[in-house]
Amino acid sequence: MLIAKLKNLLRQAEDAQAQPDSRALELTCAALMFEVARADFAVDAKELDAVNALLTEQFDLTSEEVASVTEQAAQQADAATCLYEFTRTLNELASVEEKRALLVMMWRVAMADNVLSRYEEHLIRKVADLLYVPHSDFMAAKQQAM
Repeated sequence: MLIAKLKNLLRQAEDAQAQPDSRALELTCAALMFEVARADFAVDAKELDAVNALLTEQFDLTSEEVASVTEQAAQQADAATCLYEFTRTLNELASVEEKRALLVMMWRVAMADNVLSRYEEHLIRKVADLLYVPHSDFMAAKQQAM
């Protein structure tokens, strides 16, 4: 059981390395949005709809591409042991503006169900810190999402 799980994790890591950088950015953003959606221990359909809409809007994806990205991102989020796995990728690939845009997307997912939990806010703050985004940009992203 444990060996099979380890093999699966290694295979996922190899698959992630084989993907082009643009897909890695999309997957990482989607995975972090999933993390926000489930941070309050209740994934709402409105939050999932927000993730799909934001992926379509931000990355100009077709519905098939969104389905593929969300499936892979959900698997990555389930397998992740910490946020650093995602923020490391973003720090390598994303510009400052892309990091700010991600924060806005995360806030929109958190607010999609009209209930902002302290767990969602804490997660977004932690991601902002790991991305080296100043607190003023963190607050600006929150205001922009509202």
